[in-house]
Parts: sequence; structure tokens; C-alpha cells
Amino acid sequence: MTPAEAQKKIAQLSTEINQHNYNYYMADKPTISDYDFDMILEELQKLEEQFPEFAKENSPTKRVGGTITKNFETVKHNYPMLSLGNSYSREEIADFETRIKKLVEGEIEYVCELKYDGVAIGITYKNGKLFQALTRGDGVQGDDVTENVKTIRSIPLELIGDDYPEEFEIRGEIFFPKTVFEELNNDREEIGEQLYANARNTASGTLKMQDSAIVAQRKLSSYLYFVLGENLPFKTHFESIETAGKWGFNVPKSTKKYIKKCSNIDEIFEFINYWDKERNNLNFDIDGIVIKVNSYQKQEELGFTAKSPKWAIAYKFKAERVSTKLLEITYQVGRTGAITPVANLQPVQLAGTTVKRASLHNADQIEKLDIRVNDTVFVEKGGEIIPKIVGVEATQRDIFSEPTVYITHCPECNTELIRTEGDAKHFCPNEWGCPPQIKGKMQHFISRKAMNIDGLGEETIDLLYEQGLAKNISDLYELTYEHLIALDTFQEKKSKNIIDGLIASKQIPFERVLYAIGIRYVGETVAKKLAKHFKSIDAIKNAVLEELIAADEIGDKIAESIMLYFSVEQNQQLIEKLKTVGLKFELSEEQLANTTDKLAGLTFVVSGVFSLFSRDELKHLIEQNGGKVSGSISKKTSYIVAGENMGPSKLQKATDLGVEIIDEVKFKEMIG
Repeated sequence: MTPAEAQKKIAQLSTEINQHNYNYYMADKPTISDYDFDMILEELQKLEEQFPEFAKENSPTKRVGGTITKNFETVKHNYPMLSLGNSYSREEIADFETRIKKLVEGEIEYVCELKYDGVAIGITYKNGKLFQALTRGDGVQGDDVTENVKTIRSIPLELIGDDYPEEFEIRGEIFFPKTVFEELNNDREEIGEQLYANARNTASGTLKMQDSAIVAQRKLSSYLYFVLGENLPFKTHFESIETAGKWGFNVPKSTKKYIKKCSNIDEIFEFINYWDKERNNLNFDIDGIVIKVNSYQKQEELGFTAKSPKWAIAYKFKAERVSTKLLEITYQVGRTGAITPVANLQPVQLAGTTVKRASLHNADQIEKLDIRVNDTVFVEKGGEIIPKIVGVEATQRDIFSEPTVYITHCPECNTELIRTEGDAKHFCPNEWGCPPQIKGKMQHFISRKAMNIDGLGEETIDLLYEQGLAKNISDLYELTYEHLIALDTFQEKKSKNIIDGLIASKQIPFERVLYAIGIRYVGETVAKKLAKHFKSIDAIKNAVLEELIAADEIGDKIAESIMLYFSVEQNQQLIEKLKTVGLKFELSEEQLANTTDKLAGLTFVVSGVFSLFSRDELKHLIEQNGGKVSGSISKKTSYIVAGENMGPSKLQKATDLGVEIIDEVKFKEMIG
């Protein structure tokens, strides 16, 4: 075969294989057997080996894997991966509709879809080719699993047609078809290996495997259902799904009743009730139904909360419930000293997993349900993830059973527990002498959202604590290469990575350091607000109650917690030690230079489509210049920054309340 003939044959076979993939996964109309398909793929693979210069970057042969990924790079999402609010009743869906009708005018059309029980994925395409695939991670950043996702045959490597955007992202779920998961477990049973208990967790673990060839063998599948990007050619969500299907994506199909447009609650619940009965006949797991507002313009008007879109909600099917025996109640101590009672159960199968333990939340929950050792209890999975006890079969209780007496002293350090008014849980106040609290604070300090120190993890922190090398956060910066290399299982590379990670953490900005030191109630958002308002740790430490609550979104509870933290001598000493080693405890000169008070005291709502800035850039500039961003218009709104396609209901509300509307040019003038 000549090179020219080989090039032509490779192109022909690639096209043929891509078409067969489309027929099988997207059109559900396979035209050849699996064996014949494998023979064509093998022919292409041999040709590419013989003539590698003609092998395409996104050749179908890439799906067999073979790439080894030792470390999955963490990448920031272009658009945050938010979660959906959950509902469990018709009343909650009705409340969702009522809220929407208050915020937007006119008829509302909804789209109902299946809620796939898989692993969330976001896949970016550039010029019609698969560019990058990221897991959800923490919603802000995820792991790059591109090479493994390329092995999934229901995900196109190249798109069909030419009417797709130059760059966009599509999101969905990756999962094991039930038959594939059953086959996987049958194979493991034959060779005497432990069976996988849960398809979703196994899919998640498979996506993070180092060898993409093994991922290819696992035969994962997907459904993709959400398109994101700039200037997308759609006016509705339903239209975007239909179009994505034409581009070659495996999307929910109305012909299969996986997706449907609805105009009212009755139609929504007709869809819900149908799939509540039919879900067991699917070859994949679903745990509910997702309801979305169809119109993109109305989605824009409705906006988002901090955690989820206001225009979508998930209806969760009723959780599976089982009964089992409560063998013992034990107590865990968290990093903040919070005590969580844990039910140790006689093992029982629940929603595909073996459950041995369940959270009892707090003393109130135990008292409310009158939970006792040796009771027969009812167990559900909260959100089908975390097991919880929801009731007791009192008729089976021993007549000599005694009510549970909640512990009075810490199970780890024997310090007397406290519970202040308004607290849901008891606390151990011995934060500097209670081992789980000390280790928990260090584990929080090194975590991804805090200092993100490479090489350090929970097990390493436990080892360092037990060996006496780190008894608090500041001790971590006293570690040397010689300390680490002397430990069992610590090799040269691991030891060096930890030291390098500690050095690199000294460049982490002030707001993340503030979050990392673990002041109770000071989460990521509160830390940013405090850093922006006070500029330095010393200013926060010296602030009185009135000064603290004057900061944006800081209430009495947070302010009192901050003052309590700095009233402890050991905490003050810790801060001074961390200053000495070079951590940042004030805003940098660059941050200060870019921060102004030009918009101090003003509240803005951003609405519409803009040309000079993106919506996120506008919000960032508002906050950077001392203003506050709100998602809804009220009497407290100072200005609306309006772009094209601003929703009519927002326009009317602004007019009714007399709120001034400005464009992005005027806004740019305001910040100079």
C-alpha cells in the first residue's frame, strides 16, 4: 500500500468508525455487530502504526487508551459547577414555581429531564475537537481527566457538521450502564476479588485511574445535557439539547421520554410519576428529575444564589429505607471541637452499599427520636449519600431498655463539654490539647481551598503528629528534609515535594491564610470579606465588636467567635510564629493598589449581556471598588448595570422602585 492509499484508507476508516459510534450511542440504531466494529478498529490501528504520519490527533484508536497519568492537574472551571437545590414533594415544586413567577413575567415553560446518578463532568471543545475534560472537584476547580474521558465512546472526539461555536463547554454525567457494572462484578467474582458495591463510586474511581487503557476496558458511558459558552446560538435550553444531539453528543432524547417540555405543575408531575415507576427499567441509575426554566432570557433574569441557579431544581425520588439493629453509639470530635454522635449498626444493604454507621447529628436528635442501644432503627440515605437514622421500631424494644445518656466529657481528652445557646452541638473547648482538634486544624490548614500544600494529606498529618514532629500548624514550617526522609515510606521525591509545598504556601494571599487558620464560622466567603474590610490580621485582632459587625455580612455570632479566637494566648502566639516564617497576614501592595472605596455603600444588580466586560468581571470590579453585588432588585439597590436583553420584569421593578439604570460605559466612568 502506498502512502497516498494509506492516508485515504485511514481517513475512510476513521469516518466509518465515528459513524458507527454515532449510530450506536446517539441514534440507538447500530448497523454492525460489536465483533465487526472491533475488526474495523483493529484495521485502522495497524494502518496508523505502519503510517504514523497520517494518524489524526483525535483518531478513534485513541479510545483504547494507553496514556499513563500519574498526577491529575487541578484546573479552574471557566464557569463554576454549581449544585441544584433539592425538593421531595409537590408542595416544594409549587413553591419553586411561585418564586419564579414573582421574579419574571409572562408564561413560563419548563424542561424536565432525568437526574442521572453518575459523576459530573465538564468537557470543552475547541474548533469541533475535544480539548479538555474536568471533574466537578469543589465546584470552582476540578481534575483534568481528558485522556480518560477520550476513551468513552459515547463522547465524541470530533463534532459533526460545522455550525457549532468555535469554543464551548458541555456538561453531563459519566456512569456505568447497569449491565456493564454487573459484568465488571462478575469478572471480579470469578477471580476471587472483592465486588464493587456502588456503581457511582466505581465510576468516579475509574475516571481517576492512572492507566487510560484500563478506563477504556471499563466501558463507561455518558449523557450530556448542559451547554455553556459565550454568544451561544440558542434561545432555549431544549433547543440547545436538540442541537447538541445533531453535533454528535449523547443527549437526553424526547423520543425516549428522557426530556420533555412542560407548561405547568400537573405536566411536571406526570413526568415525575412516570419515571418514578419506570426508572427500574433503565440500564442506568437515576435518583430524581431535574426541572429547568426553558428560556435563556428568563434564566438570565432569575440569576443565581451563591450555590445554585434560581431557575432549576431537582426533585429527588423517595429514599430507600431499611431497618437494622443499633449496636453502639460512639462520639467523634471534629476540628472545631464539635461532637458528633455516630450510630454503629448491624451491617445492612442500602441503595447499593453496605451501611455500618450513620450520623446521629446531635443530642437533640437522639432525644427527639428516643434512640437507644439495641433498638431496631430505620435507616435512609440523606440525599442518597449520607446514611441517617429516621426512626425507631419501639414495639421491638427490650422492656429493660434505658434512655441514652449523652456524654458530658470529651471522649478524646476528657475535658468537660460545653454547649452555648444557639449551638446545635456540644463542643470540647480544649482546642490546644485535644488530639483530633489539633490534627483536624492542621488538615484544614493544608487543604486545597486553604493553603493547598502539595504532598501533605490526612495520613501524613496523623503520622507527623504521632511522631511528635508537628503538634500545631506552625510546627509544619519547622520540618526539614532530614526529618521527613527518616520516616518510614518517605522517599526522596515525597519529602522534597512537602518541603517545596510549604515554601510555596508562603505566597498564598491573606484571605486564604485567614481562612486556613480555622477561626470558627470564618469560611472562605467571610475570610474574603474580612480581608477586604480590615486589610490585615492585626486590624482584625484589635477590632472591637462594633467595628467587626460594621464589615459586610459580619454578624454578632461571627464577630464574637473572632474575638474569642484572639482572646486565647496560644492563638496569638501561633499567628506571630506564622508571621515569622513568612506567611501573608495582610493584603499585598498589588491588592491594595487595585482596591478602592469609590463604590463604598452602593449596591449593584448586574443584568443583561455586555460587550466591554463579562458579567463576572463587572461583579469583581464592583467588589474591588468597595461596592456590593446583589442578585435581586430591592429598595436597597443603588444602581442596575444593564446590558442588552435585560429582562422586562427587572426593568419594570427598577422603574417602580425608582432605581437608576446605567450602562457599562457609565459604570466604567464611575470607577475611573
